Amino acid sequence: MQAGQPSRTAMAVARARAVHQSADEPRVFTDPFAARIVGAEAMRANEFDQGLDPAVVRERRLLIAARSRLADDVIAAALDRGIRQVVILGAGLDTSAYRNTRADVRYFEVDHPETQEWKRKRLTETGIEIPETLTFAPVDFEKSTLADGLADAGLDRARGALFVWLGVLMYLTGPSVDKTLRYIAEQGQTAEVVFDYRYPAEATTGVPEHELRARANRVASAGEPWLSYHTAEEIRAILRPLGFTEIQDRSAPELLTAYGVETGARSTTSGSHFVHARL
Repeated sequence: MQAGQPSRTAMAVARARAVHQSADEPRVFTDPFAARIVGAEAMRANEFDQGLDPAVVRERRLLIAARSRLADDVIAAALDRGIRQVVILGAGLDTSAYRNTRADVRYFEVDHPETQEWKRKRLTETGIEIPETLTFAPVDFEKSTLADGLADAGLDRARGALFVWLGVLMYLTGPSVDKTLRYIAEQGQTAEVVFDYRYPAEATTGVPEHELRARANRVASAGEPWLSYHTAEEIRAILRPLGFTEIQDRSAPELLTAYGVETGARSTTSGSHFVHARL
Protein backbone atom coordinates (compact mmCIF):
# COMPACT_ATOMS: atom_id res chain seq x y z
CA MET A 1 0.00 0.00 0.00
CA GLN A 2 1.37 3.40 -0.98
CA ALA A 3 1.21 6.25 1.51
CA GLY A 4 -1.88 8.35 0.97
CA GLN A 5 -3.41 5.79 -1.38
CA PRO A 6 -6.01 3.05 -0.94
CA SER A 7 -5.23 -0.61 -1.29
CA ARG A 8 -4.81 -1.48 -4.98
CA THR A 9 -7.08 -4.49 -4.62
CA ALA A 10 -9.72 -2.36 -2.86
CA MET A 11 -9.63 0.02 -5.81
CA ALA A 12 -9.94 -2.88 -8.25
CA VAL A 13 -12.99 -4.23 -6.43
CA ALA A 14 -14.69 -0.82 -6.42
CA ARG A 15 -13.89 -0.42 -10.12
CA ALA A 16 -15.50 -3.79 -10.83
CA ARG A 17 -18.65 -2.76 -8.95
CA ALA A 18 -18.74 0.49 -10.92
CA VAL A 19 -18.27 -1.15 -14.33
CA HIS A 20 -20.92 -3.72 -13.46
CA GLN A 21 -23.54 -0.97 -13.30
CA SER A 22 -23.45 -0.46 -17.08
CA ALA A 23 -21.59 -3.43 -18.58
CA ASP A 24 -23.37 -6.52 -17.31
CA GLU A 25 -26.68 -8.26 -17.77
CA PRO A 26 -28.19 -9.26 -15.54
CA ARG A 27 -27.26 -6.51 -13.10
CA VAL A 28 -27.24 -8.27 -9.77
CA PHE A 29 -26.17 -5.34 -7.61
CA THR A 30 -26.86 -1.61 -7.74
CA ASP A 31 -24.26 0.85 -6.47
CA PRO A 32 -24.77 4.51 -7.41
CA PHE A 33 -21.59 5.61 -5.61
CA ALA A 34 -18.80 3.29 -6.79
CA ALA A 35 -17.93 5.13 -10.02
CA ARG A 36 -17.92 8.49 -8.26
CA ILE A 37 -15.53 7.26 -5.56
CA VAL A 38 -13.19 5.55 -8.00
CA GLY A 39 -13.01 8.53 -10.37
CA ALA A 40 -12.79 8.75 -14.15
CA GLU A 41 -9.02 8.23 -14.41
CA ALA A 42 -8.99 5.11 -12.24
CA MET A 43 -12.02 3.75 -14.09
CA ARG A 44 -9.82 3.40 -17.17
CA ALA A 45 -7.18 1.37 -15.33
CA ASN A 46 -7.37 -2.41 -15.16
CA GLU A 47 -4.02 -3.66 -13.89
CA PHE A 48 -5.40 -6.98 -12.63
CA ASP A 49 -7.28 -7.74 -15.87
CA GLN A 50 -4.65 -6.95 -18.49
CA GLY A 51 -4.08 -9.80 -20.90
CA LEU A 52 -6.97 -11.90 -19.61
CA ASP A 53 -9.80 -13.45 -21.58
CA PRO A 54 -12.70 -10.92 -21.48
CA ALA A 55 -15.03 -13.75 -20.45
CA VAL A 56 -12.89 -14.42 -17.38
CA VAL A 57 -12.82 -10.70 -16.53
CA ARG A 58 -16.63 -10.59 -16.80
CA GLU A 59 -17.00 -13.65 -14.56
CA ARG A 60 -14.84 -12.08 -11.88
CA ARG A 61 -16.70 -8.78 -12.13
CA LEU A 62 -20.04 -10.55 -11.78
CA LEU A 63 -18.77 -12.47 -8.76
CA ILE A 64 -17.70 -9.24 -7.05
CA ALA A 65 -21.15 -7.83 -7.73
CA ALA A 66 -22.79 -11.01 -6.44
CA ARG A 67 -20.85 -10.99 -3.19
CA SER A 68 -21.87 -7.34 -2.65
CA ARG A 69 -25.48 -8.37 -3.28
CA LEU A 70 -25.04 -11.19 -0.77
CA ALA A 71 -23.84 -8.69 1.83
CA ASP A 72 -26.86 -6.49 1.18
CA ASP A 73 -29.23 -9.44 1.51
CA VAL A 74 -27.59 -10.67 4.72
CA ILE A 75 -27.73 -7.16 6.19
CA ALA A 76 -31.43 -6.83 5.31
CA ALA A 77 -32.24 -10.17 6.93
CA ALA A 78 -30.21 -9.31 10.04
CA LEU A 79 -32.05 -6.02 10.42
CA ASP A 80 -35.35 -7.90 10.21
CA ARG A 81 -34.12 -10.04 13.12
CA GLY A 82 -33.37 -6.95 15.19
CA ILE A 83 -29.64 -6.39 14.58
CA ARG A 84 -28.82 -2.68 14.74
CA GLN A 85 -25.02 -2.68 14.41
CA VAL A 86 -23.21 -3.53 11.17
CA VAL A 87 -19.42 -3.73 11.07
CA ILE A 88 -17.67 -3.68 7.70
CA LEU A 89 -14.25 -5.25 8.24
CA GLY A 90 -11.62 -4.24 5.70
CA ALA A 91 -14.19 -1.83 4.32
CA GLY A 92 -12.06 -0.52 1.48
CA LEU A 93 -14.32 1.51 -0.80
CA ASP A 94 -17.50 -0.27 0.31
CA THR A 95 -20.69 1.80 0.04
CA SER A 96 -23.12 -0.14 2.25
CA ALA A 97 -23.39 2.61 4.86
CA TYR A 98 -24.03 5.28 2.23
CA ARG A 99 -26.87 3.28 0.67
CA ASN A 100 -28.49 2.59 4.04
CA THR A 101 -31.82 4.36 4.52
CA ARG A 102 -32.48 3.41 8.15
CA ALA A 103 -31.68 5.94 10.85
CA ASP A 104 -31.75 3.30 13.62
CA VAL A 105 -28.87 1.22 12.27
CA ARG A 106 -25.28 2.09 13.12
CA TYR A 107 -22.48 1.21 10.71
CA PHE A 108 -18.78 0.91 11.52
CA GLU A 109 -16.12 0.87 8.79
CA VAL A 110 -12.87 -0.77 9.86
CA ASP A 111 -9.80 -0.35 7.67
CA HIS A 112 -6.22 0.83 7.50
CA PRO A 113 -5.90 4.57 8.22
CA GLU A 114 -4.34 5.25 4.79
CA THR A 115 -7.27 3.74 2.92
CA GLN A 116 -9.81 5.52 5.11
CA GLU A 117 -8.05 8.85 4.69
CA TRP A 118 -8.12 8.54 0.89
CA LYS A 119 -11.75 7.42 0.92
CA ARG A 120 -12.89 10.30 3.10
CA LYS A 121 -11.09 12.72 0.81
CA ARG A 122 -12.86 11.23 -2.22
CA LEU A 123 -16.24 11.39 -0.48
CA THR A 124 -15.70 15.11 0.12
CA GLU A 125 -14.47 15.74 -3.44
CA THR A 126 -17.46 13.97 -4.99
CA GLY A 127 -20.09 15.40 -2.69
CA ILE A 128 -21.08 12.05 -1.18
CA GLU A 129 -22.37 12.78 2.29
CA ILE A 130 -21.04 10.76 5.20
CA PRO A 131 -24.19 9.62 7.02
CA GLU A 132 -24.61 10.30 10.71
CA THR A 133 -25.16 6.57 11.18
CA LEU A 134 -21.56 5.78 10.11
CA THR A 135 -18.48 5.70 12.32
CA PHE A 136 -14.99 5.20 10.91
CA ALA A 137 -12.73 2.89 12.89
CA PRO A 138 -9.17 3.24 11.55
CA VAL A 139 -7.04 0.30 12.67
CA ASP A 140 -3.37 -0.22 11.88
CA PHE A 141 -2.91 -3.81 13.00
CA GLU A 142 0.82 -3.26 13.51
CA LYS A 143 -0.04 -0.78 16.28
CA SER A 144 -3.52 -1.70 17.53
CA THR A 145 -6.16 -4.45 17.59
CA LEU A 146 -9.62 -4.88 16.14
CA ALA A 147 -11.08 -4.99 19.65
CA ASP A 148 -9.43 -1.72 20.64
CA GLY A 149 -10.34 -0.01 17.37
CA LEU A 150 -14.02 -0.90 17.63
CA ALA A 151 -14.12 -0.09 21.33
CA ASP A 152 -12.76 3.36 20.56
CA ALA A 153 -15.35 3.73 17.79
CA GLY A 154 -18.18 2.93 20.21
CA LEU A 155 -19.29 -0.57 19.22
CA ASP A 156 -21.63 -1.83 21.92
CA ARG A 157 -20.44 -5.33 22.82
CA ALA A 158 -23.59 -5.91 24.85
CA ARG A 159 -25.70 -5.76 21.69
CA GLY A 160 -25.70 -7.97 18.66
CA ALA A 161 -23.79 -7.12 15.51
CA LEU A 162 -23.40 -8.34 11.97
CA PHE A 163 -19.84 -8.41 10.65
CA VAL A 164 -19.32 -8.12 6.89
CA TRP A 165 -15.85 -9.43 6.05
CA LEU A 166 -15.58 -9.79 2.28
CA GLY A 167 -12.41 -9.88 0.22
CA VAL A 168 -10.19 -9.88 3.31
CA LEU A 169 -9.67 -13.31 4.86
CA MET A 170 -7.32 -14.59 2.14
CA TYR A 171 -4.92 -11.72 2.83
CA LEU A 172 -4.52 -12.74 6.49
CA THR A 173 -2.50 -15.44 8.21
CA GLY A 174 -4.27 -18.39 9.76
CA PRO A 175 -3.84 -17.12 13.35
CA SER A 176 -5.27 -13.72 12.35
CA VAL A 177 -8.30 -15.41 10.78
CA ASP A 178 -8.90 -17.46 13.92
CA LYS A 179 -8.49 -14.42 16.18
CA THR A 180 -10.96 -12.34 14.18
CA LEU A 181 -13.62 -15.04 14.12
CA ARG A 182 -13.16 -15.58 17.87
CA TYR A 183 -13.65 -11.86 18.48
CA ILE A 184 -16.86 -11.92 16.43
CA ALA A 185 -18.16 -14.97 18.30
CA GLU A 186 -17.55 -13.20 21.61
CA GLN A 187 -20.03 -10.51 20.55
CA GLY A 188 -22.78 -12.72 21.93
CA GLN A 189 -25.69 -14.87 20.88
CA THR A 190 -26.87 -12.41 18.24
CA ALA A 191 -23.53 -12.16 16.46
CA GLU A 192 -23.23 -13.20 12.84
CA VAL A 193 -20.72 -12.87 10.03
CA VAL A 194 -20.60 -13.05 6.25
CA PHE A 195 -17.20 -13.65 4.65
CA ASP A 196 -15.46 -15.29 1.73
CA TYR A 197 -12.41 -17.51 1.44
CA ARG A 198 -10.45 -19.29 -1.25
CA TYR A 199 -9.86 -22.96 -1.82
CA PRO A 200 -6.25 -24.09 -2.38
CA ALA A 201 -5.50 -24.31 -6.09
CA GLU A 202 -4.81 -28.04 -5.86
CA ALA A 203 -8.25 -28.61 -4.30
CA THR A 204 -10.17 -26.56 -6.86
CA THR A 205 -11.97 -28.26 -9.73
CA GLY A 206 -13.22 -26.82 -13.01
CA VAL A 207 -10.56 -24.10 -13.38
CA PRO A 208 -7.02 -24.79 -14.61
CA GLU A 209 -4.55 -24.59 -11.76
CA HIS A 210 -2.29 -22.28 -13.76
CA GLU A 211 -5.12 -19.69 -13.94
CA LEU A 212 -5.51 -19.72 -10.17
CA ARG A 213 -1.79 -19.39 -9.56
CA ALA A 214 -1.55 -16.58 -12.12
CA ARG A 215 -4.26 -14.66 -10.27
CA ALA A 216 -2.45 -15.18 -6.98
CA ASN A 217 0.77 -13.95 -8.57
CA ARG A 218 -0.95 -10.79 -9.82
CA VAL A 219 -2.16 -9.70 -6.40
CA ALA A 220 1.17 -10.67 -4.86
CA SER A 221 2.98 -8.46 -7.37
CA ALA A 222 0.78 -5.58 -6.17
CA GLY A 223 2.15 -6.13 -2.68
CA GLU A 224 -1.03 -7.76 -1.36
CA PRO A 225 -0.44 -11.54 -1.47
CA TRP A 226 -2.97 -14.17 -0.49
CA LEU A 227 -1.79 -15.82 2.71
CA SER A 228 -4.65 -18.15 3.66
CA TYR A 229 -6.47 -20.91 1.82
CA HIS A 230 -9.15 -23.18 3.25
CA THR A 231 -11.54 -25.95 2.30
CA ALA A 232 -15.17 -26.01 3.42
CA GLU A 233 -14.33 -28.69 5.97
CA GLU A 234 -11.55 -26.56 7.45
CA ILE A 235 -13.80 -23.51 7.71
CA ARG A 236 -16.46 -25.50 9.56
CA ALA A 237 -13.79 -26.89 11.87
CA ILE A 238 -12.88 -23.30 12.79
CA LEU A 239 -16.45 -22.01 13.16
CA ARG A 240 -18.18 -24.80 15.10
CA PRO A 241 -15.94 -24.75 18.21
CA LEU A 242 -16.59 -21.00 18.42
CA GLY A 243 -20.32 -21.65 18.72
CA PHE A 244 -21.46 -20.98 15.17
CA THR A 245 -24.27 -23.48 14.60
CA GLU A 246 -25.89 -22.06 11.48
CA ILE A 247 -23.35 -22.13 8.66
CA GLN A 248 -24.28 -21.59 5.04
CA ASP A 249 -21.40 -22.09 2.61
CA ARG A 250 -21.81 -21.49 -1.14
CA SER A 251 -19.34 -21.85 -3.97
CA ALA A 252 -18.94 -19.13 -6.59
CA PRO A 253 -21.14 -20.93 -9.14
CA GLU A 254 -23.83 -21.48 -6.51
CA LEU A 255 -23.83 -17.81 -5.55
CA LEU A 256 -23.96 -16.62 -9.14
CA THR A 257 -26.75 -19.04 -9.99
CA ALA A 258 -28.75 -17.79 -7.00
CA TYR A 259 -28.70 -14.33 -8.57
CA GLY A 260 -29.65 -15.46 -12.06
CA VAL A 261 -26.19 -15.57 -13.64
CA GLU A 262 -25.49 -18.52 -15.94
CA THR A 263 -22.12 -19.95 -15.00
CA GLY A 264 -21.57 -22.19 -18.01
CA ALA A 265 -19.83 -25.52 -18.06
CA ARG A 266 -16.78 -24.57 -16.04
CA SER A 267 -16.67 -23.49 -12.43
CA THR A 268 -16.39 -19.72 -12.57
CA THR A 269 -13.81 -17.57 -10.88
CA SER A 270 -11.39 -19.58 -8.95
CA GLY A 271 -12.71 -21.62 -6.11
CA SER A 272 -14.07 -18.77 -4.02
CA HIS A 273 -16.60 -19.70 -1.33
CA PHE A 274 -19.02 -17.49 0.59
CA VAL A 275 -20.14 -18.10 4.15
CA HIS A 276 -22.92 -16.72 6.31
CA ALA A 277 -22.58 -17.97 9.89
CA ARG A 278 -24.70 -17.30 12.98
CA LEU A 279 -24.33 -18.32 16.60
